[in-house]
Amino acid sequence: MSQISRTLLVSAAAVSLALTAAACGKAGTSSSSSTASGSVSAGAASGKVGLLLPENQTTRYEKFDRPFFEAKMKTLAPNVTVEYANAAGSAATQAQQVTTMINAGVKVLVVDPVDAAAIKASVVAASAKGIKVVSYDRLSQGPADAYVSFDNIKVGQLQGQGLLNVLGSKATKSAKIVEIDGDSADPNAGDFKSGFQGVVKDKVDLAYDASGLWKADVAAQKAAAAINQLGAKNIAGFYSANDGMAAGIATSMKNAGISNLPLTGQDAQLDAIQRIMVGTQSFTIYKAYQPEADAAAQLAVDLMTGNSISGLTPTTKTNGSGNKVPSDLLTPVLVKADNVKDTVVKDNLYTVAQICTSAYAAGCKANGLS
Repeated sequence: MSQISRTLLVSAAAVSLALTAAACGKAGTSSSSSTASGSVSAGAASGKVGLLLPENQTTRYEKFDRPFFEAKMKTLAPNVTVEYANAAGSAATQAQQVTTMINAGVKVLVVDPVDAAAIKASVVAASAKGIKVVSYDRLSQGPADAYVSFDNIKVGQLQGQGLLNVLGSKATKSAKIVEIDGDSADPNAGDFKSGFQGVVKDKVDLAYDASGLWKADVAAQKAAAAINQLGAKNIAGFYSANDGMAAGIATSMKNAGISNLPLTGQDAQLDAIQRIMVGTQSFTIYKAYQPEADAAAQLAVDLMTGNSISGLTPTTKTNGSGNKVPSDLLTPVLVKADNVKDTVVKDNLYTVAQICTSAYAAGCKANGLS
């Protein structure tokens, strides 16, 4: 699921839509880039752009990121070919994929790294060949030319404040919270954790903290261990850094007879939205995939054609190797049962029919989703 606080008062559909529309507009407006000397128009551009995504356990990458990126590239630069590869969670595989794309003559690499540190050598190798590198969703080490993601510290802050709000009067220094973080090889995981802990520190007891490695089965095992260690009756809530792990945690909670306790998430996966409808997950963080993919495509085209990206990258992030990378950080939104219709449904991420299958129909009806 990375890399992100707006307050929890994500109140109105108009706010969510405005944020998404603004991001979409920025990502898709080639006029925001000034033409550099020797540059060519996007329509006349030709060649190859490589898109490398990190894994296929999280539904977003194959279902949303890849098709959105490819569609935007086709619109912006119809003569450019997108070469695609998914590393299936292996940093070694991703390194081989980068080498293959370098040898194939790509002009730009858009890379969501499995391991931000391990990818450094590949980024250096690509740069040495004159290939531009866009870090996508997770900030790679090495001399990347641009980075597009969400404000990942704010994501963690939203999760933290959301958890406190769900706890209400039960948010006390003695309230034991089980914290299941993402993979430490992903720099976004550190940002989520930092943002979350910054909000909840000294307000609750983070009694158990472990990494779920972004995997549902690992998160389930960690949650079960926490329940055995702390005792089911002594736990006030569960923090999951993303929805994939929340699925595993929800299973462990059910197996232990735990219900009606807060469970967080991130990524607005369909199964998470369904759990929210029936109350087995409290909320998720929605990071609209299309604005992010559109922004990456625009950056790739501008870098390929020699156009300035300064209008698209208003901030700078320093990566783990000390490189300062021009960055575009988009805005996350917290989604609860009462704003599902005004966020993921309104943005056409899912239809009501997809969410409200027979197992979730009663929850949908109770929450006014129909």
